[in-house]
Amino acid sequence: MKKHLKKVDLKNVKLNAGLLAQKNKLVRKEVIPYQWQALNDELPDTEPSHAVENFKIAAGRSEGEFQGMVFQDSDVAKWLEAVAYQLTVNSDPELEKRADEVIDLIGEAQQEDGYLNTYFIVKEPEMKWKNLAECHELYCAGHLIEAAVAYYKATGKDKFLNIMQKNADLIESKFGPEADKLKGYPGHQEIELALIKLYEVSGKEKYRDLAKFFIDQRGKDPFYFDQEWEERGKIDHWDDFHQNVKRDYYQAHAPVREQKAAAGHAVRALYMYSGMADVARVTGDQSLIGACKQLWDNTTSKQIYITGGTGSSVQGESFTFDYDLPNDTAYTETCAAVALVFFAQRMLHLEKKGEYADIMEKALYNGALSGMSQNGKRFFYVNPLEVQPEVCEQREDHKHVKPTRQKWFGCACCPPNLARLLASIGSYIYSQNEEQLFVNLYADNQSEFEFKGQNVEVSQKTNYPWDEEIEIKLKAEKEVEFELALRIPGWCRKAALQLNGKNIDLTEIIEAGYAKIKRKWQKDRIKLILKMPVEKIYANPEVREDIGKVSLQRGPIVYALEEIDNGKNLPAVYLADDAELKAEYKEDLLGGVTVVKGSAYKLDKDSFGSSLYSTQKPEFKQIEIQAVPYYTWDNRESGEMLVWLNRKI
Repeated sequence: MKKHLKKVDLKNVKLNAGLLAQKNKLVRKEVIPYQWQALNDELPDTEPSHAVENFKIAAGRSEGEFQGMVFQDSDVAKWLEAVAYQLTVNSDPELEKRADEVIDLIGEAQQEDGYLNTYFIVKEPEMKWKNLAECHELYCAGHLIEAAVAYYKATGKDKFLNIMQKNADLIESKFGPEADKLKGYPGHQEIELALIKLYEVSGKEKYRDLAKFFIDQRGKDPFYFDQEWEERGKIDHWDDFHQNVKRDYYQAHAPVREQKAAAGHAVRALYMYSGMADVARVTGDQSLIGACKQLWDNTTSKQIYITGGTGSSVQGESFTFDYDLPNDTAYTETCAAVALVFFAQRMLHLEKKGEYADIMEKALYNGALSGMSQNGKRFFYVNPLEVQPEVCEQREDHKHVKPTRQKWFGCACCPPNLARLLASIGSYIYSQNEEQLFVNLYADNQSEFEFKGQNVEVSQKTNYPWDEEIEIKLKAEKEVEFELALRIPGWCRKAALQLNGKNIDLTEIIEAGYAKIKRKWQKDRIKLILKMPVEKIYANPEVREDIGKVSLQRGPIVYALEEIDNGKNLPAVYLADDAELKAEYKEDLLGGVTVVKGSAYKLDKDSFGSSLYSTQKPEFKQIEIQAVPYYTWDNRESGEMLVWLNRKI
């Protein structure tokens, strides 16, 4: 059996043009500087972050009280991680100097034994390791470790890595199966992913083993969070938190290998599933791989929105039950879409199936990109599929849904999380092992890989996802043999492939969603066409909110109606089954997008009269509609938005 796939080095992939390149550049030019201002409380009319100031207080540079969320350190960590990814591919001495200064500050804040968490250093030093359920100590450590690994890979500087290894060594001395160690695990999963990265960069097996311990310990009885709550005198960080939160919120309702469905807080769940996949990959644990597949299947076949969003309920920011996917109250946190991208890539590296990359693409282009405005300075935490501003503003059960993106948040986990994903997006395009190169995402780029000691240059020329055609060129100094696997997306019902001008029969080479060509490569050209007609998409009848409704999709892009293009009362719009819809690329709209246009019907309020209710049926009038990519909504003016349209039969 061929080896598991691995993530390619980010430094080997250079994005040239197209949507992903635009977003990557936006992070570098606008988002990273903007978020630095936010972390330093320099943005007017926003809730202060205090995140950098907390480190200054912990380091003794400033005096004052800790402010912000208990997990505020993680915002600095994610900013540093995004910076590291940008420095990997774009030299920026000024930005690197600023990052070095932040790392110096983090080092000064670290205590002699390696402890590092500004909340507990400044505010509650006596409570260290006593409230894992609520207080995010291990979560913050995980984000700082990930940032340190990324920065070391980007710059070769090991100061930050050494700081976080010292912290990880302290954590390893506190937690584990040994009799004298704590048997706890993180209330919010994250450190599991980080420890595997630290293991891979350091070679120290104790970090791998600690990640596995945290995975294996979760869900055991007696319930650790009950025990620690009793031991600290039944004190909660958040009011009545322990009494009101069930075990499945933390994915601790059963041992992970016995869990059959996605449950609880969506981001915690998807981080845990990602960590499980990482541990399974490095240990070969088949029972863990089976659990990952079971949880993947439930998440992506019964609890996912068409946009790739997950976590339908504001209560606990959580999964609920199969097919429960309301549109106007959808929570679908941006972080959950980011986490699904992580999980999808890890599953692809465990099992070479196109379905994983399909979901990775869906979550990226729809549920994740929607979290940030076109200028990189406004953000969604919640990503609904239907919005009426007056409802959001006046109904308590919709208060979590914001009709327009926000400058920043008191709980600001999503903006820097999206930034680190988009800064590192080049490492998601390809996957590789010694014998194979998988093309998972299509984007205009130039890349370099090594097979059998030889460098192979690979380039993609395309305006995907707006254009159907991708040109791929391969160049090597001498002939070198390996297998090239091109993803044929699940949404694509008609594809064509040419190799050096000759047509290739795809039916003979497609395996698990990838077209595989094994040959000797030297100077070759591939032309791949993925037909992108506008498709009408229907939901499973079990999704009660979408019965009798239809949505629009072209390629990987899900579409939405906006009030600015289609007027008010969008729920009154009906789309006929035989409606002809056409795609049109508009270079001057929303940074250059393909819109969908066509004829539809709308209930005519003028024909109904002024009565609230009547025996008179309302009449339809014909209208022209324009749908824009879902991720672009709310970039022109605030107003209604709708993904699922009524179906006129």
